[in-house]
Amino acid sequence: MPRFTHFIAIDWSGQAVARPRGLAVARCRTGDAAPRLVDRNWSRQDILDYLLELAATGTRALVGLDLSAAFPFADEGAYFPGWPDSPPDAHALWALVDTLCAADPHLAATSFVAHAEARRHFRQLRDCGDLFPPGRGRFRAVEHGQARMRLSPYSCFNLIGASQVGKSSLTGMRVLHALAGRVPVWPFDPMPETGPVLVEIYTALASRQAGMRNGISKIRDGVTLDTMLAAFGSRPHDALARYDDHATDAILSAAWLRAVAHRAELWNPPELTPELARTEGWTFGVA
Repeated sequence: MPRFTHFIAIDWSGQAVARPRGLAVARCRTGDAAPRLVDRNWSRQDILDYLLELAATGTRALVGLDLSAAFPFADEGAYFPGWPDSPPDAHALWALVDTLCAADPHLAATSFVAHAEARRHFRQLRDCGDLFPPGRGRFRAVEHGQARMRLSPYSCFNLIGASQVGKSSLTGMRVLHALAGRVPVWPFDPMPETGPVLVEIYTALASRQAGMRNGISKIRDGVTLDTMLAAFGSRPHDALARYDDHATDAILSAAWLRAVAHRAELWNPPELTPELARTEGWTFGVA
């Protein structure tokens, strides 16, 4: 079971602009001091550079990214059934997304969902692909696990609505591809003895485990944030100039990572098979 000295949570965004408003980073160390917001006007490239700096300095950080690191695979035996170029595993998926989106600025992924074959699998505004199944869409094995925990997962192939995760996941895949060989991603890569490790997180899971009522998922004031932080053994936070969902999600999730990183069962969930670890991945904390 890995041991860490730093805990970082990143609230992600798939918005196709230079500096998405939804990007937020919070960081803490071992102990009980509250996570602090790394307050800057982030771009996705900035966060990529930040993660590479952690690797260059050998910082033993557990970094949670709020996105889905891969698409469903196990249900159909492929990410994109019927497409000859459908990748065989997550690393190849990340490479394909990055290749098809190479001309997209800001590490965006607009070109991927516009691709003639890829778009058939996505539900977009006024454009539902013919291979998007009826209902809520395809789910990974871990998303079925999230549902059993009374969370509300969305299909990565759904690109409609405020809670959709597909766009952020695609842009995240470009970053994961750029990090390949330099920053390992659990459970796709072997765990190193030094340096940072990336995991997929679901910020609503931290909120639920802190005691937030079902049906409420966002923290928008300092008193509530401190109450939630205390559930993870954290002291009160430094006051923020502005309380929004992205900042509070990042702060609480960093405290949650620190509180649960030592739990061996979270690193070895019983339903995580070697095939899933190679193709779909897993959300840290879903056991």
